[in-house]
Amino acid sequence: ALPVIVSAIMDLLAERPTVEAILLVGGGMTLIAFMNWGLNWLRRSLTVRAVGDVVLDIRTRAFRAAAEHDLSFYDQFSSGRIVSRITSDTNDFGQLVVIITDVGSQLVQTLILGIVLFNTEWRLFLVMLAFMPVVFAIAMGFRKLARIVTRRGMQAMADVNATIKETVSGIAVAKNFRQEGSIFDIFEAANQQAYRVNVRRGFVLSLVFPVLNATSGIFVGILVYTGGMSAAAGIVTVGAWFLFINSLDYFMFPLLNLTSFWAQIQSGLSAAERAFALIDADPNVTQLDKRDVPPLKGEIRFENLDFRYTDKEPILTRFDLRIAAGENLALVGHTGAGKSSIAKLIARFYEFQAGNLLLDGQDIRTFDLQQYRRQLGIVSQVPFLFSGTVEQNIRYACPDCTGRDEIIEMARRIG
Repeated sequence: ALPVIVSAIMDLLAERPTVEAILLVGGGMTLIAFMNWGLNWLRRSLTVRAVGDVVLDIRTRAFRAAAEHDLSFYDQFSSGRIVSRITSDTNDFGQLVVIITDVGSQLVQTLILGIVLFNTEWRLFLVMLAFMPVVFAIAMGFRKLARIVTRRGMQAMADVNATIKETVSGIAVAKNFRQEGSIFDIFEAANQQAYRVNVRRGFVLSLVFPVLNATSGIFVGILVYTGGMSAAAGIVTVGAWFLFINSLDYFMFPLLNLTSFWAQIQSGLSAAERAFALIDADPNVTQLDKRDVPPLKGEIRFENLDFRYTDKEPILTRFDLRIAAGENLALVGHTGAGKSSIAKLIARFYEFQAGNLLLDGQDIRTFDLQQYRRQLGIVSQVPFLFSGTVEQNIRYACPDCTGRDEIIEMARRIG
């Protein structure tokens, strides 16, 4: 609306250059400036609130999905990458929503202004409109290349995060075996790779805005010449000529805005892909039914069961085993023989590929997993303590325990 108002004011002053008209114009422009500031503040406030709600929802869904995925998912993705998807990627997606909202509002303003310009002088409007396909073609020409280099940059940073996370988690082991130098070399390799990828990414993205800016300058020169000739011939007024020159920026700005924020847009799109890939990933462990689980006696039977973690690594082939209810059984074998895998299959942490696994004669795939796992007692090979007190860690496994004496008794039994 501002270019249209300024154009009308210029025509008014050209006809009546009085002091009263100048004062009226000055007051009106000041009022319009304050109104524009207020509306922009309101739009920004609503946008921030809406984007915050979107990020909150996606982050919650991503964390819930990560918690519900079976262990095979964590075999494919390191903990560092999962943390990056839940935190950094959701933030980047929020920035993408902000940019899309801003550009969308600019496009609406441009559409309304275009209608006004067409009604003012359709020939100059067609001249100005002829510039847009060129600008659009240049901007879209960078799209595919920028998307590729941005995705590679994000993947490289995810590798750095994963390396740091795994190194910090295993620092005690590294020190025991005096491998500080080795873990630094691993980090240095990942860090250098991220540096090279991001330098290439920055070089590609830095080309977009200067090219479009130079193109815009050429178009302004053409419009100044054609509009000036029309104004000199009396086809358009001076105000209308100024309107078209000033409006070119409004037509160019959405595209320039897209290119200037192209890095954030590409990062946001790549981040959205990774975040929603985490949310939408199909579970490998699938239950055929969700039957109520009665108190189990404990008879376990493996019948002709095949299991592998990946397509290339068979762990159990046509495996048969019967464990009677109440029987104590020790599994002995070399590393990788499948001892832990058998326990994980009983806990239903992984999906087997063929055969049957029966508990008290019932297919384990028909149980309600939440009810079933409440009857299991699992002692991990590598104990893990959450941050907090010992009492809080015990309550984590026994949320129904209320009295502190009961917690102390459990700790005493554990030893």
